[in-house]
This record gives sequence, structure tokens and C-alpha cells, in this order.
Amino acid sequence: MENTKALDAVPQLSQEKVLRIMRMVKNKELSIDEALDLAEREKWIEEKARIEQEFQVDFQDLPKCSQVNFVVYKYNRYRWQKRILQIDFSTKMIFNIEKGSIRKQFPFSQVKSCAYSEGRRFRISFYGRPDYELEAASMEDKNKITHLLSKVIERNACRELGELCSGQPETCDVIHEGLLDVKLEMPSSIQWVKHFVQLRERELRLRCIDQPQTEKASPVAKTISLSSGDAVVSKEDGSGAFSLQTKEAKYLFQIPFTVQNNKLEDISKLQNEWIVLLDRYCSLPEEGSVRKEDVLGAANEVLRDLNEEKVEEYPHLPLRSLAVSAAPPQSCSFVSGSVPLPVIMPDIKIPPPSFKSLNQTPRSTRTKAFYWNVVPQEKIQKSLWTSNNSGKKLLDVARLDDQFLIQDGMGFPVNEPLRTQHIMLNQKVAHNFNIFLKSFCIKPSQLKEKVYIIHEDSGGLSDEQITALRRYQPTAKDKEMYLSFKGPPSELHLVDQFMLEMCKIPNLCQILDILHSARELPVSMADLEPLINQKIQACKQLQDCPRFVAVLEYILAIGNYLNEKAGKEKARGFQLSSLAKLPLFRGKERNFTLLHALVEQIFLHEPDLATFPQELTEFKAVSGASIKGLSAEVEVLRKELESIAECRKQIKSKVAKVGTLESRFYKDLKDLIQKYEKDFSQLSRNCEDMKKAYRVILMKFGEADDQDSEELFGWISTFISEFGRVLAEIIS
Repeated sequence: MENTKALDAVPQLSQEKVLRIMRMVKNKELSIDEALDLAEREKWIEEKARIEQEFQVDFQDLPKCSQVNFVVYKYNRYRWQKRILQIDFSTKMIFNIEKGSIRKQFPFSQVKSCAYSEGRRFRISFYGRPDYELEAASMEDKNKITHLLSKVIERNACRELGELCSGQPETCDVIHEGLLDVKLEMPSSIQWVKHFVQLRERELRLRCIDQPQTEKASPVAKTISLSSGDAVVSKEDGSGAFSLQTKEAKYLFQIPFTVQNNKLEDISKLQNEWIVLLDRYCSLPEEGSVRKEDVLGAANEVLRDLNEEKVEEYPHLPLRSLAVSAAPPQSCSFVSGSVPLPVIMPDIKIPPPSFKSLNQTPRSTRTKAFYWNVVPQEKIQKSLWTSNNSGKKLLDVARLDDQFLIQDGMGFPVNEPLRTQHIMLNQKVAHNFNIFLKSFCIKPSQLKEKVYIIHEDSGGLSDEQITALRRYQPTAKDKEMYLSFKGPPSELHLVDQFMLEMCKIPNLCQILDILHSARELPVSMADLEPLINQKIQACKQLQDCPRFVAVLEYILAIGNYLNEKAGKEKARGFQLSSLAKLPLFRGKERNFTLLHALVEQIFLHEPDLATFPQELTEFKAVSGASIKGLSAEVEVLRKELESIAECRKQIKSKVAKVGTLESRFYKDLKDLIQKYEKDFSQLSRNCEDMKKAYRVILMKFGEADDQDSEELFGWISTFISEFGRVLAEIIS
């Protein structure tokens, strides 16, 4: 009976393996404990193979000939500017698009890492370029972006190892691997989620195993860069966890409990292994290496002291000081530590914190400080200030106080300074939020009413206020803490009062997203409409421009004449990129180019053709926007409009009882969506007309199907400008 119960604890394996293990126990080849150990090892091998297979299949599922567009915000000139981040898998490029213009473009091969930051922010690191700190429009977009970029980084790693992109990096690149629980913040709670973790020389790779539970909360895989040299690993006091602090974020890990690792000694030993190795590879220099024996020898020495509880021999010495300052060569093979599959432990409820009542502070009686330039003490003796009578001057202090007294900005009692009064919110977030609230002339009790007003001119929030509130939204942990507060809100600091009100507003995150998108949509459509119309007009002019075509024929005739005499074959046509080469092709005289020859020939034979720029007026001041960029902008607007409509349906269905404020908000929003859909429908039709007209132009001039319009129109615009300059020289 006892044996049967023990065998019931065998992890779920294939029927064949279970029968084999039971047969070995029956034949007394294995004891019960040895059978359990063998089953754990077999299960771990199966799980690891499954993870690697999913890893490889998921990596092969990258889009081959498609592009994905996301709305992001880039911090520039002291404010967040809206951009489109386009990940193009057909050209293997990442584009930064602003109002249809491609501002920056990065090849996939330049992507170094992608790391999480607070809230919706994330950071992309490139080789040889500054980092990009961006903010996604939503957490879902942030997770999608980081997931796709992690695939790009994996592809780069495969190329560096000289393998096919569908392959796995060699195992010698893995220094340590195993299962760890990672603390993640879900939309409604904070959970420990199992990840398969691999430590490599300059990065830590995490792959989520409990994907069904977290597919909406976090990406499947992420890579934490350790190459910057500022990452710090440390134990968390009293929690049994350890943390990795990087420039972008803080990650919490813990060793999962398993059948094998069910003792604190085992957990502590595995934790020490991770801490020592992480600390060692966080402290590596940018370049350099050491011998494998040096790395493993130093690591084993520290681990031996930790496992034997002899850390007290180094009372003030951090782990970082015990690490060697170089990395092992890539060709070394390391023995990867493995951690058996974890057993899901029951959630432990942590009681809410207790709060102390705080007395309100009196109104401020301080005045503004006047920062003048003080005369140095050594200059006083020989100056007029030795006998100054400022102390005898009569002052109307009431008038001075009236003008220069520090005012209470909110019209209700001012809280104590941030540095003295207790605040429940995270200190860093509270500091920034407090700065914003100084210019936020709204009482906490008025916040809910303001949030449910769509238009600013109707008494709603301004665009800047909506953007700031989205940035300081309470997290799941904050909501749990504030909603457990039972005292009067007036006892709290102003920061906590606003946070408490924000926690009480249902679906605040979705409502702020709706307000933000509803304000941006009409502005974006108004910006795009003239740019799209300009491209349509430019294509129409190129479609009907007989004099410009005649000029191109002159260029072809001149080029064929020169090439024929140079012993080359005649061409039947040339690409418009050749127009940029005309001013660079010099004759016997350095000031005489092929463009001068073209103008002379036209003047000699068909002078009317010199007026061809009148057919192409749209190219005199061509905008930097490209058809590729404008199409991406329109696609993103379509997604935003669909998101607003879908979000309205979701939050309305969640609210059991709709009040007057909410009812008016949903009605106004419905009317606004209908208006936006009508405006966008026209914009979308214009965008399709633009793309069709451009395809006709590419066909007419024999250009490649993927030729960028910004380049094409730029060549024509530059040619028109240079033609006019040379024409003016010849006439004068």
C-alpha cells in the first residue's frame, strides 16, 4: 500500500516510461526513492525538450513578408512625441515614422537588446547607436513589441554563431540554466510565474512556461542585457528571493519548490549558485576573457563558503568584490545546472499594511526667495555696504506678504512637504507625481467628474493632464494597498488622496486610453489628409507630363551616344535614380557637367521643354512623407479607432449600474466614434487611391515594386531644382 502511494507521486510521464520504472521497482533494481528521482529526471528531460522544441518552432513563426506597426511615444525636447514604430520583416528593418516621414531606420542586425522599464516604457539598445527609450500605447502593444524584438535578437545570435536562423545557439554558449519563478505584475494581481532561464555570457534569457496564464500580461520570452556593467544582483531580506537590478527595471526571482528540492538547504544552495554566477557575469568588462578554470574555481570557492554558511568571514565584502574581472572564452563548455520541475504552491495572503493617522499641517507662511548675487566678505570693507542703513528702512510688510507669499495652489489645506509626511506610494513615483500635482488645479473629489467628460472645452481634462494621469496610473499592488485604507482621506498626503480617488474609479486605465486616443485621432487625421492629397496630386502630375518624358528621352539619347562611343551597349531606359548623377558627371571643364549638356541640347533643339517644371509643381517643395510611412499611419489610426469602439463595449458591459456621468460619457463617446468612422472612411479611401496611383507611376517609369516614394520623389525634386539652377547660369 505504501509503495502504491509512493508510485502515485511519480510525475506524469509516458505510459511506456512509467511501466519501465515500475518494473525496475518490482525487480528490486530501484528503491522507491530512487524511482522518484529517476522519474523527476525523466520528466525534466521531457520538459526541457518540449521547451526547446517550442522555442525553435516559435522562432520559425516570424512573419516572412509582412510589417507590423505600433504607436509609441519618444521623449524628445522635454516632451513625449508620437511616433510609429514599424517592424518590417520583408526588408528586415525597424523604422521610426513621424507624420508619414521615416526619421530613422535600423537593420535587424543592429538590435542589441530590448529591456522592460516601468509602466508602458521599454528600451531598445543598438550596436553603435544611442539607446531608444519608448513608451507603448498600451501594455498589450508593449508585450507584442518586446516579443517580436526578442525574436530578432535570437535571430542575430544564431547568425553570430554561423548557424541557420531556424537553429538553436550551441549549448556551449549557455553558462547556467534552470527553472525559476519570476515575479510579474498582472492586470489584476501580482504572481510568481515559472520561467525557463538561461544565463549566457552577457545576457539572461527568460522564457515563460505558464503561457496560458500570462499570455496577455507578459511576452513569451525576454532578454535582459548584462553587458552594460551596471546590473546588480542581491538577496532580498526575509523573502527567500533574489533580485537583479538593471538600469531599466528590477527583476525578482525565487527557486521553485519541487519533490527533490523540498528542503530549505536545497533551495538555499541553488539560490547561491544563481547569485554567484549572475554577480560574476554582471561585473564583466566590455571585452576580454579568462580561462574556464579561473571562472569555475572562483565560483566554486564562493559557493563552498556560502553553502557551509561561512559568509560571516566576509562581513563587509560584497559578492562583486569576489568576482574575477573577465569572461570565459566562447569555446568553453560549461556544465549547465538544472532545476527539476516546480510544484505549484498555494498563494499566501499578505495582510494589508496598517496606516497611522496624520494631522493636517497649517497653511504656508513662507515667502518666495530672491536669489541675488552676494558681495564677497573681503569686498565689504572698501565698499558702500560698510555703512548701510538697510536695517532702518521702513517696510510695508503686509504689501510684500500679499505679493510674495507662497500661495496654496489647490484652494484647500496644503499637505506637509514630501520629505517629512508619510506617503503610501512608492517614493520615486510619489516624487514625480507630486511635481505634476502642483500644476494640476483640480481637487481629488473632482477627478471622477472630470474623467467622464470627453471634450476639454466642456470642462474635461486637458491633453497634458490625460497624458500625465496615464503615466501615473495605480498598479495592482497600489490598488490593493489604497482600497484597504479605512481612515478619512483628508489625513493622507495630497499624492495619496489622488491615488485613492484613481483607485476608486472603475476601468480608469481604459477610460484614460479612450480619452487619449479620442483627442489624438482628429489631430492625426487632419495632419495626414493634406500629405496624402499631395502625394495623389504628385502621382497625377507624373502620370500626365509629356514634356518631362521628353526631357528623359533627351537624357537617354545623350547617355546612349556617350556609352556607344565608349564601347558599351545602348540602353532602352534608365531608372530615375540616375537623375542624381547628371550634376556629378563632369566634362573637360570642371564647371561643365552632363546636366549643362542636357540644358544646352534642349535649348538648341526644343526650348519649350525647358518649361517642364511647370508640369510638376508638386515637386518644388516635396514633403518628407513617404507613401510607406503614410500607409503605416493610416493603418495605426484604423487600429486605434477599432480599439476605442471595442474598449467602449467592454467597459460598458462590466459596469452593473450606470450613473448619470457614465451614461452621458458613453453616449457622447458613441456619437464621437460615429463621426470619426465617417471621417476615417474618407481618409482610408484617399490612402488606397494614393497607393494605386503610385503603383501606376512605378510601372510607367519601370521602377522596382518596392521602390520607396520618398527617394523617388526626392530624385525628381532635386533634378528640377538643379535643372533650374543650370538654366539660370546659361541664360545669364
